Amino acid sequence: MNSTNITPYNEKGERHGYWEEYFSNGQLAYKGNYVNGNRHGYWEVYWENGQLSYKGNFVNGKRDGYWEDYYFNGQLSYKGNYVNDKAHGSWEQYWSNGQLQYKGNYVNGNEHGYWEYYYSNGKLEEKTYYI
Repeated sequence: MNSTNITPYNEKGERHGYWEEYFSNGQLAYKGNYVNGNRHGYWEVYWENGQLSYKGNFVNGKRDGYWEDYYFNGQLSYKGNYVNDKAHGSWEQYWSNGQLQYKGNYVNGNEHGYWEYYYSNGKLEEKTYYI
């Protein structure tokens, strides 16, 4: 991969500032900011075919805030929130064919409350409640 940075490394030699990196085929691999070597702020990461792989926010290298993740074919894989790198809040996961796989809530990375699971054909498989 080839890198392009607008802001130089910091005094410790860590990546700092806005960076873009490209695959050898010229497709964008990622774009985002580093602060003292850690991903920080909004990031977009791409598959080598040019499809978006994920987008979301980092705080000091940890996922924090709303995220979306995508399959290689461009279909949405999941959408949800992170707090300090742990799933937290409303979450939806999808099969690669676009059908909903499950939905529910997380608290500090653990399933919590009412959840629904679906087969890849869209039919309800199970409902459950986590405490």
